[in-house]
Amino acid sequence: MPVKPMPQSPGRNRLSVLKSEFMFSKTALAVVFAVALQAQTVPPNKGKQIVDQAVKALGGDRFLNMHTRHTAARIYSFFHDEMSGYDVANIYTQYLDDKSTKGVQLREREILGKKQDYSYLFLAEQGFDITFRGARPLPDDRWERYERTATNDILYILRYRYEEPGMQFDYVGNQVLITNHVEVVDITDATDHTVRVYFDYNTKLPVHQSFAWLDPETKEHNDEVTDFDKWRDAGDGIMWPYTIERQRNGYKFYQIFASKVEINTELPPTIFDLPKGAQILKKVN
Repeated sequence: MPVKPMPQSPGRNRLSVLKSEFMFSKTALAVVFAVALQAQTVPPNKGKQIVDQAVKALGGDRFLNMHTRHTAARIYSFFHDEMSGYDVANIYTQYLDDKSTKGVQLREREILGKKQDYSYLFLAEQGFDITFRGARPLPDDRWERYERTATNDILYILRYRYEEPGMQFDYVGNQVLITNHVEVVDITDATDHTVRVYFDYNTKLPVHQSFAWLDPETKEHNDEVTDFDKWRDAGDGIMWPYTIERQRNGYKFYQIFASKVEINTELPPTIFDLPKGAQILKKVN
């Protein structure tokens, strides 16, 4: 014969509901209190303080006034995470101090191959692909990609842009990135473009960054991510990452492993000139 369940007291049910509501309200109040407490304990200029600490960790005034850099490295390119190219490279960089310069505030020459028989030349407003055939201006989309990557790089921002009018530094919080304790800052310029940067809590150096951009033709949203690793003193008290990896829309497309980085050494005198007698080829878009 089936046993009838004992009827529960209405008072007991009501007590259980009231208890659950009280526990939920208590938890919600605890969360709100914790958020409010964090907001009170975080100084309004916390983001700028972290950025200032990063500049100091990079070398302070020495970093802000570095003029040249030479990097010997191995460079890898990828397509959908599959390696599509490899080269040895010598990269020569000159930081420009002329504030009136348009475009990118540096000049760069990437000499590639074991025979160093072809290269890329990036000037402030134009780039060239240089081979034995001559010097061909870079296609517009290739130049725009270089300019976008260069000017949104946190090392470029800290060298040139972090005192730019309209710059904002918003502290996002601290978290664990893989195995690193990091502090996160959103750096937003006067055009409302934001680069999110993750600074190592202990070393104060940037280890990760991300930004988004909209393709003007396809209107597609794109995400760019860069990881910095193997930081070393590259000379004159300036720190530099010997490993850099870049991703676009979740796919790795570039890696560089430096074997040597030299800061403020004298560069070859004509390194940023087109080869003497080189034919200027037609730009192909």
